[in-house]
Amino acid sequence: MLSTPTRPGRAGARFTPAQWGLLSVLAGNMLIDALEVSVALVALPSIGDDLGLATAGLQWVVSGFAVGFGGLLLFGGRLVAIHGRRPVYLVALLVFAAASLAGALATSAAVLIATRFVKGFCAALTAPTGFAIIASVFPEGPARRRALSVYSLFGASGFSAGLLLSGALTELSWRWTFAFPAPVALVLFGAALRLIPRDEPGAAAMAPRRYDAAGALALTGAMLALVAALTLGAGRGWDAPGTVALFVLAALLAAVFVRVELSAHEPLLRLDLLRHGPLLRSALGAGALNGSYLGLLLVVTLRMQRQAGHGPWFTGLAFLPAAAPLAVTALLSGRLVARFGPPRLIAAGAASATLGYALYAAGHQESYVRDLLPTLVLIGVAFVLAFTAFHVQATSSVTPADQPAAGGLYQTSVQLGAAVMTALCAAVLPSGQRPVLYLITAVGLLGLVVALRGLAPGRVARGAARQSPEDER
Repeated sequence: MLSTPTRPGRAGARFTPAQWGLLSVLAGNMLIDALEVSVALVALPSIGDDLGLATAGLQWVVSGFAVGFGGLLLFGGRLVAIHGRRPVYLVALLVFAAASLAGALATSAAVLIATRFVKGFCAALTAPTGFAIIASVFPEGPARRRALSVYSLFGASGFSAGLLLSGALTELSWRWTFAFPAPVALVLFGAALRLIPRDEPGAAAMAPRRYDAAGALALTGAMLALVAALTLGAGRGWDAPGTVALFVLAALLAAVFVRVELSAHEPLLRLDLLRHGPLLRSALGAGALNGSYLGLLLVVTLRMQRQAGHGPWFTGLAFLPAAAPLAVTALLSGRLVARFGPPRLIAAGAASATLGYALYAAGHQESYVRDLLPTLVLIGVAFVLAFTAFHVQATSSVTPADQPAAGGLYQTSVQLGAAVMTALCAAVLPSGQRPVLYLITAVGLLGLVVALRGLAPGRVARGAARQSPEDER
């Protein structure tokens, strides 16, 4: 294991070169995981034109990644527990690079969407494992908080970086936006081979002994069936036999997942965690915010490039007011949470996003400065306020032993919100832009209602009492 970091003038804060190298590898991988969604969004119109995809099918490029990430996140945690952090992380990097190259060379929509699903699964393996590696290498206290701050900063910056990279590369070809992560992942793999420490001896003996593959397949299948039902309903009708059958299949698979988890000796998800109000409110609220935001970006991207005639570079730059504020303020987010508490910040963020959606839905959607820019600024404010607060509220509501499971449930809900809302917005969009904007506003309002339930005086006080000192950066 790497040596303990120290600070100039004080023991315990300065990192050794090896630790900086390790943190650079983990943060670099977090960056390419985070930019995968924004890279795909800006390139969607070009992908649709090249591969002949209609809007309902085009959303799979975004939701496929989200389903792979969210549907298999809990299973990924089980794989890491059984096989160890280092081998799983290294294999995921290699598979991610191969899937990136395959996606760039894809000549059919099916192949491209399949690679997006695989890359989502790889992100489900590496993103949370990066946190675990940091926790095992950097000692608790200022050093670990500093390392986690750097790691989170790269994650928060990924969306903004993806907008700029995709805007520039899609001007050449959308294929470059999917190809460039491949060499980056290979470079990270080479560095990770040397820098990621081996798991402690005896860790495998303490790992769960069962994969719970049935639970993983049921959850992922339910998500895929639901997104497929929304996609098919947009084209063939909501009462078409195929659409109804897919909705029924999604419900049955969800029921199978619940049944499997209730009877499993070592379930992927302990369903009793759903009784924790703050965790449940964070999962629902974050899913609503993430889903409504991506739904709006999907709608606006298609409008800007297909109707207004703007190019990918302009589109990427246009979205920065919503994405950049979180990256700029990421290192201050812990202080905000410590000062105001998660419930207040979450409610304020949900209100800001909902107001932004409502303004754009009520406007003319013609002028960027007059109609879209205020909405994007309000969404940027929402993420600054609520991004870290959601995670803190979700994990601080349970015991330390349950925090990894709570984090997995929370992240699964975030990705489920992204997958369902992009599919739903694509399904409603053929009816007109106004209806889909009303839908996005309604989902934002739902998130606000959930957030307001956490503002009851007793709940705010309990949330402040549970808050971890590690969140006070």
